[in-house]
Amino acid sequence: MAKRQLNRRQNWRIEKIQEERAARAAKREERALEVLEGGDLGPEQTGLVIAHFGVQVEVEADDGQEAGQVFRCHLRANLPALVTGDRVVWRAGNQGIGVIVAQLPRSTELCRPDSRGQLKPVAANVDLIVIVFAPAPEPHANLIDRYLVAAEHAGIRPLLLLNKADLIDEQNGPALNALLAVYRQLGYPLLEVSAHHGNGMEQLQKMLDGHISVFVGQSGVGKSSLVNSLLPEVQTRVGALSEWSGQGQHTTTTARLYHFPGGGELIDSPGIREFGLVHVSRDDVEAGFIEFADLLGTCRFRDCKHDREPGCALLKALDDGRVQQQRMNSYRSIIASLPQDSY
Repeated sequence: MAKRQLNRRQNWRIEKIQEERAARAAKREERALEVLEGGDLGPEQTGLVIAHFGVQVEVEADDGQEAGQVFRCHLRANLPALVTGDRVVWRAGNQGIGVIVAQLPRSTELCRPDSRGQLKPVAANVDLIVIVFAPAPEPHANLIDRYLVAAEHAGIRPLLLLNKADLIDEQNGPALNALLAVYRQLGYPLLEVSAHHGNGMEQLQKMLDGHISVFVGQSGVGKSSLVNSLLPEVQTRVGALSEWSGQGQHTTTTARLYHFPGGGELIDSPGIREFGLVHVSRDDVEAGFIEFADLLGTCRFRDCKHDREPGCALLKALDDGRVQQQRMNSYRSIIASLPQDSY
């Protein structure tokens, strides 16, 4: 049964109700903050945001007697939006509740547009983005390439991770191998694992140690199963693939940071079925296709769109086999999806 479409007035009413609820929550938070700051607060100290819950965050203390302990903290109204992975300055209050007083500079931030098209950070200070895909749901080069463009734009190193490798068979094997061969040829780090059987998980752990990583990918590719395998004590809720649609059900509801025993952290973020790139320009997209690097700027025409123009360096490289058709198709699809003012 198709979902019922809401008309403009119904959408407006829903948004108004949500805004009123958010305003009431903000007032409650403001009163709680006034009570906290009216009492005795501890000295300023640094900490790490390990989870975000609306107007509150969970902060792990860095040092002192409270090092390693987790505190639920209120946010001062003048602070920017915080995300998991942020470094902050905070002060402890009574009953285990604290106050965030400042946000420390981010080294990187991973962003995606929300339902209104507004750019929204989802994780901070990440240095490794793990792009997870699997034989089912069927992986698509265009989606993987979108993640790679986003990683390049954010200055975050990517790792391509094929989970559920035990599901590779005679039917899906040839297409999967052809897909992976393109990325291997480009030099992207690529690992095949099975969270269910444990194959390749030790090697994955070694690649994650010492880094602040985030898993991204379609729902149903096994991100939560990977977390369970890497961190058995966490036991993230795992969702099965929907039998009738073949699409995964979202199981993670908020981004949360976990520590590895050998060092390094993992941020488990909500499933993203399609990674929007409305915040990037045409130049950003081209920079995300690393095989274009030596070709850009060498076309006959300065404003070449790499479509049918004579003297196009990218088209010549495509004919010569230096650029793969799969990647050119992704590039054109991504460019076509950009807002016109991004050109």
